[in-house]
Order: sequence, then C-alpha cells, then structure tokens
Amino acid sequence: MSYVPVSRRTIRRHRESERSTRRLVAALSVAAVVIWLLSVMASTVVHVDTSAFNVSVVLHDLFLVLAFGSIILVDWHGFLWFIGKRELAEIIRLDGAATPLIWIGLAGLLATGAFLGPHLNNPMTELKLGAVLVLSLNGIMLIPLMRRLARLPAKAAFMDLTPGQRIHLLSCLVISQLCWWTAIIIGFVNATS
Repeated sequence: MSYVPVSRRTIRRHRESERSTRRLVAALSVAAVVIWLLSVMASTVVHVDTSAFNVSVVLHDLFLVLAFGSIILVDWHGFLWFIGKRELAEIIRLDGAATPLIWIGLAGLLATGAFLGPHLNNPMTELKLGAVLVLSLNGIMLIPLMRRLARLPAKAAFMDLTPGQRIHLLSCLVISQLCWWTAIIIGFVNATS
C-alpha cells in the first residue's frame, strides 16, 4: 500500500458525499416501502373488467421483461467482470444505462400489479409481494457500493475490492436473483391456477 497525500478538502468532500448517499438511500428506502404499500392497498380496492385485466396482464409481463431482462444483462456482465473478461468501466457504464430501465420496469410492475387482483390471503402471493419489496430495497442498497466502484480505476478487478465490498456485491446479487426468480415463478404459478 502506498501513501497518497490527500487534502483535507478532498476528505471533507468524500465525507459529505458519503453522508448524502446515506440520506439518499434512506429516502429511497422509505419511498420504496410506501409505493409498495400503496400498490398492495390499491389492489384490494381496484376491481377491473376482463378486458382491463387482460391489458394489465400484458403490460405487467412487458414491465417484467424490461426490468428482469435488464437485471440479467447487468448480472451477466458483472459475472464476466468477475472472471476477468470485462473491465470495471464497462460494468459501470452498462449499469448506468440499465438502471433507469430496471426502475421503470419495477414501477410498472407495481402499478399494473394493483389491477391484477392478487389473492392477498394466499401465502404464495404474500411471499411474492415480500420478494418484490426485498428486491426493491436490495437495489437501493447497491447505490453506495456502485458509487464507490465508479471511483475505482477503470481496469480494477473484482479481487481489487475490499472483502466487505466483495461480500456486499455478491450478497446483493444472490438476493436479487432469489427474489426475482421467486416472484416470477410464483406469479406464473398463480396465473395458471
């Protein structure tokens, strides 16, 4: 490890940036819970006819493809970076491009899900809704790490991360995939039964 002199001003800016990131994560987490609750509550009072239901199903599926397809793309490129086939700069750039698509897709899923009349007394539906909330919060918890990764050299490898950063990244990946696949499988099982 080499000593790199850093000015007090740089340290102060870094601390302010970390504090603003923590505030952003807290605000987004509260917003995600509130939006999720509104979607679930709306689903108990919104009842639509068959044609509106069918349109909601199609839109729900399209938003699923948008969000989950973007997730798969980012995770695949992250895996390629993990095994040394991509550079960190490529992953950061791809993540920046895909993140709005992921959140638009997730917001669309919550909006259209309110029109699908979910059976909230079904434990499988409760598990699906819980998975959606967890994957939303998990995505928000990645914000500080992605900001730190963006400050690393473009050619930084996975093993250049601190052990805590590697654990954070891998655990968020596992949680994301578990929640997405849980929600998708339960959604399709519930739709066919």
